[in-house]
Amino acid sequence: MPSRREIQWSQLKVGALVLVAVAVLIVLIFLMSGSTGGLFARKLTLRSYFGNASGLKSGAPVTLEGVTIGNVTKIRIVSSRNPTPVEVTMQLSHEFVSSLHTDSTTAIAQAGVLGDSFVDISSSHARGPSPANNTELSATGSPTIQDVIRTSQGSIEQIETLMHKLDQLIDSINSGKGSVGQLINNPSLYQKLERISTNLETISGGIAGGQGTLGKLLKDDSLYEHADSTLDRFDRIATGLDEGKGTAGKFLRDDSLYNHLNSAIENANQLIGDVNAGKGGIGKLAKDPAFAKRIDDTVTNLDEILKGINEGKGTLGQLMVNRSLYDHTDATMDQAQELVKAFRQNPKKYLTINLKVF
Repeated sequence: MPSRREIQWSQLKVGALVLVAVAVLIVLIFLMSGSTGGLFARKLTLRSYFGNASGLKSGAPVTLEGVTIGNVTKIRIVSSRNPTPVEVTMQLSHEFVSSLHTDSTTAIAQAGVLGDSFVDISSSHARGPSPANNTELSATGSPTIQDVIRTSQGSIEQIETLMHKLDQLIDSINSGKGSVGQLINNPSLYQKLERISTNLETISGGIAGGQGTLGKLLKDDSLYEHADSTLDRFDRIATGLDEGKGTAGKFLRDDSLYNHLNSAIENANQLIGDVNAGKGGIGKLAKDPAFAKRIDDTVTNLDEILKGINEGKGTLGQLMVNRSLYDHTDATMDQAQELVKAFRQNPKKYLTINLKVF
């Protein structure tokens, strides 16, 4: 049986082992999760003075442009620093010292309307050297709960306005106003919708049963067979075209057609070239000024002749405008026809020869 001294020594070893394990665990936690870089990392201590702590607590995060770089280690009141008596001591990771400047500014910010307070450092407009340990950074102010409420007052008023409009909308619906109100409060509208739903159900049932055009379209296999037959015919036509059968096939496959078209285009080009060179009647008409002048003179003379005829000049002109001349001519033609007719009926009357002997 172990002695009392041996039991105490065993208990002492167990306690010492537990203490060492707890210490190692604490060190590992600081090394792995510390926002300042761990227990043995280099630290940079900075201070700022505010007029109001605004709910800031020790251990609150310190951010640089929104990135957490340390924590608040101590908050105290320094009466000699009125009107900014609240001293906030911050411990930051030394790796961010190159991003900090002596003219960087600090502010106490809120994580949302009801969130915890934290210190935010801004270096967007800072150009000074990097701060040394225990450097004081200027504070730009800290929001109070009244500032937060004042900022959110506009949003609260908008929410109240929205709730008021929503309440009016619900009252209108309950009183049967508008389409939605009629849909909820009008039984006849509900009955019409129910009848429409019943009709739609009947129609869909008929279609599913193969009734009507749409039903046959879905259920009748003959339509599919006709479509398949049509596609088969199109396939045969396409195959024939590809093989050069028929007029369209020859148009696609026969090289002689291409040669004829090419020859026709060459002849047309040659004809146009001759015209541009002034060859032939069309070429002379297009290029020879003398020929064009003669044609113009001919057209001018023809125009003068037609103008004279319209004015009644000459025989043709009198025939066109003189009614009496036309009537005389017409009468003469009638008489000539009568003479010819009489001659044909009795030619002896006009061909009798009388001989007299003296």
